[in-house]
Amino acid sequence: MNQSIVAQLFADEWPKVVATLVRELGDVDLAEDATQQAFIEAANKWRPGQTPDRPGAWLMTTARRRAIDTIRRNADLRRKMDSMAADQATSGWFAAASLDPASDDEGHQLVDDQLALIFGCCHPSLNQEAQVALTLRQVCGLSTRQIAAAFLMPEATMAKRLVRAKTKIRDAGVPFTVPDADALDDRLESVLAVVYLIYTEGHSAADATSLIRGDLCDEARWLSDLLADLLPEQPEALSLSALLNLSDARRAARVDDDGHLVLLADQDRSLWNQSLISAGQERLSHAEKVSPLIGSYQLQANIALAHAEASTAEATDWSKIVECYDLLFALEPTAVVALNRAAAISKASGPAAGLEALNTLGETHGNELGQYRYFHAARADMLRQLHRWPQAEAAYQVALDLTGNASEQEFLSARIDQCRLQTD
Repeated sequence: MNQSIVAQLFADEWPKVVATLVRELGDVDLAEDATQQAFIEAANKWRPGQTPDRPGAWLMTTARRRAIDTIRRNADLRRKMDSMAADQATSGWFAAASLDPASDDEGHQLVDDQLALIFGCCHPSLNQEAQVALTLRQVCGLSTRQIAAAFLMPEATMAKRLVRAKTKIRDAGVPFTVPDADALDDRLESVLAVVYLIYTEGHSAADATSLIRGDLCDEARWLSDLLADLLPEQPEALSLSALLNLSDARRAARVDDDGHLVLLADQDRSLWNQSLISAGQERLSHAEKVSPLIGSYQLQANIALAHAEASTAEATDWSKIVECYDLLFALEPTAVVALNRAAAISKASGPAAGLEALNTLGETHGNELGQYRYFHAARADMLRQLHRWPQAEAAYQVALDLTGNASEQEFLSARIDQCRLQTD
């Protein structure tokens, strides 16, 4: 079978099959194992030109049969076999995998199943690290090895963490259900935060040899799109999808052919992915129509859109970006938002104004930002623009000492050399 077809089916069908089986079986491990067996069987059986008319239905049926086989072989799970047989008799869940077109009810059930799987993986009883790992495993279908590589830890360590997370879910009886309307907004916030965290880890991996972990960026963007499709009336879900599409559109231009970091102002904008920009614009427009309330991801998406709409770096509407950061800081008065706001001020009003904002920030949030490399890098860049070379060199050196990323190290070292030449 064509490998690209397998990969596309995996991306499309894995979360659907796992989500449905989790609902029917109430067992995450069994659902995952059965789905994996179904995909292996598909890869072995399907020949070019002989793919079933409805491959998703075939996979669902096969996964259910593999689950039943497992249950039959395990005497400890005989109780679940009886429960599944009763469900089959009363709800006819095997009929959902027939070759007949899915009904609207089945479509709604599938949406609920996928949402339930995502919300279950991001249950507040789990810490955020476990939420991220489970989401990548259960929803995205990444292997334990891939997840371990993403977070730069041994595979055995990640395997133990996944087992602990699944055990906690089982022992605590975490329900894989969609939260009711009253709890949806609160729970959705944590789900979106997990997806955003996956993206930021991929977008700027602090300890990786390459600047960008494209696999994590892809998974996060796919997750955000999935949530936006499943929750089309939730403006922040739509806005996160818009933000990640607009931001990831610049990925190809962020490094040159040799893997060197390219700043936003110096990027070749012809490399920006226009289809992702269009998708981001559409999502953001929909979000703004759904609700007049302005959320955090909506503001960040508007900032990303301001960059995307500028034909050149000089044409960027920095005043609009500063306004967005003002509103964002009112919602989230964090040091990182204030840092980004100061960087925008430096572009809108000059490096002296930006440096003043940064120095004020350093006085109020020094402890929090002292180990944050981007604070020192931003301060160094403003000092460099003001030709305060020794101070700029010192700030660049602090940023260099704080990063383990090879691309960033190379960039900061070059800036330090530039400052030294000017000082001499």
